[in-house]
Amino acid sequence: MKVGVIQSNYIPWRGYFDFINSVDLFVIYDDVQYSKGSWRNRNQLKFPEGPKWITLPVKVNLGMMINEVTVKELDWKKQHSDLLTQSLGKAPFFDDAMKVWEKGISGENKFLTDLNINITKSICDYLGIKTKIVRSEPYDLSGTKTDRLMNLFKKIGATSYLSGPAAESYLDIELFKANNIDLYYKKYTYPVYDQLSEPFLPAVSILDLIANKGKEAIDLYKSSEPDTAKVICKN
Repeated sequence: MKVGVIQSNYIPWRGYFDFINSVDLFVIYDDVQYSKGSWRNRNQLKFPEGPKWITLPVKVNLGMMINEVTVKELDWKKQHSDLLTQSLGKAPFFDDAMKVWEKGISGENKFLTDLNINITKSICDYLGIKTKIVRSEPYDLSGTKTDRLMNLFKKIGATSYLSGPAAESYLDIELFKANNIDLYYKKYTYPVYDQLSEPFLPAVSILDLIANKGKEAIDLYKSSEPDTAKVICKN
C-alpha cells in the first residue's frame, strides 16, 4: 500500500490533488505544530496585476497543534466569495468552481483541519479522485521526523511512501531500508492552461484550473512525469 502524508491546506494547488491521486491512502498530518504564514489557512488567487492571498482568519496560540487551530467567527465566507468572484468570475466554468468551494465550506467547520478536509474532499469528488483520506491524530504517533513516519507506517501497514521533493533534505533513507519501505518522490510537472490573464501562474489554487477548464481539469491536474524511486526494497 502506497501512502502519502501531508498537512492540510486551504483550497490547495493542483499538485496537492495529483499527490492524493498518486497514493492508496492519504494521511492528513495535522497533529504537528502549526506554523504561522504557512499554507494551512491560505492560498493564492490570480489577478491581472499578479497573485493575491486568500486567507482564513484563525485563532492560534504559540505552540498549538494544527488540529487545535479554530477558524474565527467572522464574515470570511462573504469576503472569500467576493475575492473568488473578482479573480475568476469571468472564467467559463466559474460556477463549477464556486459550487465545489461552497460545498466544502458548508456546515459546521469550527476547526481549521475539518474545514480544509471538507474542501479537499469536495474538490476530490469533482476530479473523480477515490483515494481514502484519514487523519494522523487517531494513530497516537510518537517520535520525530522519519521515526514518527515509521511509527505511522507500521500502524497502517504501509509498504511504500510518496514524499514531496523538499523532504529529501531531512528524510533518513536508512530507516526506509531498515523497515522495508519503498520511497518515492513526487514529480510536479504540469501543462500550461488558459488563464484569464498573462503571465501564466502555475501554483495558484486549483479553483483557478476548475474555473477555467471545467472537467478538463481531470486531465490537467496530473503530472506528466512519473514519481522518482529513491529507495526500492526487495521483499
